[in-house]
Amino acid sequence: MDTKLLVRSPNHSRRNSLGGLAVAWIEFFCVHGPGDVQGQPILLDDEFAGFIYDAYALSGNGRRLYRTAFLSRSKGRAKSELAGFLVLFEAFGPSRFAGYATGGETFRSGAFSYTYSAGEPMGRAVTYPFIRCLATEESQAGNTYDNVYYNLGGYGEGSRRLIETYGMNRNNVGLTKIQLPDGGEIVPSTASSAAKDGGKESFAVFDETHLYVLPELQRMWRTVNRNLQKRKEADSWGLETSTMYAPGEDSIAEQSHKTAQDILAGKLKMDNLLFDHRQASNQTKLGDPDSLRQGLIEAYGPAADWMDLDGMIQSIYDPRNPVADSRRYFLNQPTAASDSWLTYPEWEGCADTDLILLPGDVITLGFDGSQKRGRGKADATALVACRLNDGALFPIRIWEQPDGPAGEDWRVSVEEVENEVAEAFDTYKVVGFYADPAKWESSIAQWEARYGPKLKVKSTPKNPIEWWMTAGRSILVSRALERFENAVHDRELKHNGNQHLTQHALNAKKVPTPQGFRIQKEHPQSSRKIDAVVAAVLAFEARADAVAGGVKNRRTGGRIISV
Repeated sequence: MDTKLLVRSPNHSRRNSLGGLAVAWIEFFCVHGPGDVQGQPILLDDEFAGFIYDAYALSGNGRRLYRTAFLSRSKGRAKSELAGFLVLFEAFGPSRFAGYATGGETFRSGAFSYTYSAGEPMGRAVTYPFIRCLATEESQAGNTYDNVYYNLGGYGEGSRRLIETYGMNRNNVGLTKIQLPDGGEIVPSTASSAAKDGGKESFAVFDETHLYVLPELQRMWRTVNRNLQKRKEADSWGLETSTMYAPGEDSIAEQSHKTAQDILAGKLKMDNLLFDHRQASNQTKLGDPDSLRQGLIEAYGPAADWMDLDGMIQSIYDPRNPVADSRRYFLNQPTAASDSWLTYPEWEGCADTDLILLPGDVITLGFDGSQKRGRGKADATALVACRLNDGALFPIRIWEQPDGPAGEDWRVSVEEVENEVAEAFDTYKVVGFYADPAKWESSIAQWEARYGPKLKVKSTPKNPIEWWMTAGRSILVSRALERFENAVHDRELKHNGNQHLTQHALNAKKVPTPQGFRIQKEHPQSSRKIDAVVAAVLAFEARADAVAGGVKNRRTGGRIISV
């Protein structure tokens, strides 16, 4: 991922969408909410109009294609305002499928008219819309609800048209509830109130889900998300909006982001999620004003034309503002917590998705393994290759315990692991292989007997593969970690963008020791694994020893020959 992460259903088509009708309705009836341009008419930019087209895409039978839509943009991009417009469209507008047009049919509502093209989906209103706008604090109604409240207060010509066309009584517009004229409600909700209601939602807005960190907020999200499945005829759905999360907080936004990445990686099959994330390029350098300005333009897209980029740059350069917060809020980039070993921009700066490991390439291998421990989740097991000529990392295989019932009795197959190791030696020219023996002593002893004599670099003459990542070897471990870290910082290391390796790298926490430092999970029972990056460190260390030992890089074209 560089500037965009977009997940859509394979059946997605903007031609089969109510988006054109939605955009026209919003621009006719809605006005800007509280702020510098409040009360002024709406003209949606191409990016937000495109998101609306995507969000209202339909399946072949006319039902909504997406149950959840996620919009991730930088601070100040008016995500909450857009969500407010969608609330109004869901409350009053023709937001559900009503058949396909033969061409020339017209939808009219007061002074608003929209003529359908041949084959275009037609719209109808939701029967008894119940719309919930979720807020993070008990004392706040939330930005989305504030925009809805403003529009139904009669501010601006568009807003007055909305009230008059749909017979809205301003006495029914309150700070705690809006009663709709033909039945239905728009309500702002907090964690406590959402849990008490019976769940009649036809639409829900989860605003700023990077803040959904506390257990009660996550319970609120789960409760309302379940409620959205109850009204089949309403074809209910939910919208998440967020600025980039802080990795490691396990916010709802972070969970949604991981779901999208798993879909792209082929780990999860899920066609009813629309995920739209935009950020600055990972090559953006905060210390270079020109690079920073370009990064802001990339992050804000069309909105960069009217955003105060100079003010943002001044804020980013203000030493009182943490750099990590600036990256998250303005560049919309994930940044690691202060105790994280590697940062997202640094790691992604080393990514090259065009990298390919070819048969016969000269490589070193790294291995870190786990076995199931008690009733908890097992750590992962990983075999990673590092190419000798360019230091490029390629996960050969990463085994992780599946989520849910499938993972209850899971443990990695020793036979599968040993087969992958054997295949790696058959396919590539392996000149070094470092493996942490913990929990895999028997297998590693067999590997040493079978492959040790063939290796050009060895951990020790007696144990050519065994390389312990334990406290008893703190100095050696710290040096290997520091070598890897410096290579990431200086971009002397490459990786092919594998999502699982990336996640493991960003999960690793840096812990000081008297001899330097070590890396570990955030806590022993955490499900955020780091085994793949440990295997990568071992492969990279074996490569460093191979280079230092004068091992030549001679490809074998798939045949194993002496080097």
